Amino acid sequence: MVIIPKEKPVISNLNTYYLDINKLIEHYQGEIGSGGIFFRSDSARGVVFFDQDEILNGYFRDQEKELSGDDAIDRLMDTDFEHNYTVTIYNISLEEIYFWSSLPSAERIYKDLSTEFTDLEGLIKKMSAEKLTGFIEVTIEDEKEEGLIFISNGEIVGGSFSWVRNDPSLTRANIDQLIEKTKKSGGLFQVSRIPVSDGRKEKPTGFKGSEDSSHTLKMLEEFLGIFETFYATLKTKDSDFNSVIRKKFVESANQFDFLDPFAAEFEYTGRRIIFTGDAGDEELLTGVLTSVTELAQELGVLNEFKKYLAPWLSKYESKLAPLNIHF
Repeated sequence: MVIIPKEKPVISNLNTYYLDINKLIEHYQGEIGSGGIFFRSDSARGVVFFDQDEILNGYFRDQEKELSGDDAIDRLMDTDFEHNYTVTIYNISLEEIYFWSSLPSAERIYKDLSTEFTDLEGLIKKMSAEKLTGFIEVTIEDEKEEGLIFISNGEIVGGSFSWVRNDPSLTRANIDQLIEKTKKSGGLFQVSRIPVSDGRKEKPTGFKGSEDSSHTLKMLEEFLGIFETFYATLKTKDSDFNSVIRKKFVESANQFDFLDPFAAEFEYTGRRIIFTGDAGDEELLTGVLTSVTELAQELGVLNEFKKYLAPWLSKYESKLAPLNIHF
């Protein structure tokens, strides 16, 4: 599904007939940093999410097919458009962009709940108690105002509201305002869950054998990319990201030899991993995840980092389960 931010877009009503999508993304990576480009035609919908460094995810759906990830991105960025799209661009904060990029995989679990039978405050408490990772979409009865509430493992982590610009610091106040609006004017609620896997069949103990190695490196690239983006949002930083992660890997090299920067077996640069060592997939995952988790703990930001990480943890749950790593 394509969920559209409730705030005012950065720009709207562009037509793909006149656009180079690659250059458009490059421009807005520099202009706004992170966001989503939403595509709409009479017969198709799509979205591409990006941060300041790369394209994060995509989703495409028409009457014949549904695509996600690289396949959707390729379809939407192809200059020979199968559909003539109207394009709208929204600014999405770094704090929330990774959650947004997971929304297309969500599945609706409650539809058209009405304030006649339930209240929003009670619904939020129920979803929190059930440890939902997903979102609640709210439409005020007059349909002039809307809101989204993002929940990760039962904890509110953000939202989107039609009456304000995207500002994560105001989430709690805006949710309180949304609750009051539904009490006054009534409303409808849709609840969706982000599934615990991305739909690909995973081997429960899939760390042995070379066939999973490229998948493991991609998984770690996503993980380190999320931490790099999160680190950039910290207001107090002792040093740049490359320095702090290199220092941590040096400390971890006593336990995980491949992380020794001077051995040059494992290199993370430009959000890509180059690995030339002999460590197996399980050792790679354990070494990197343990090191970064310890670093986040040492920086006093582990709980905040976990909010960013929730969609990634859900996506790779079956691969992480055998490792017994606790975030």
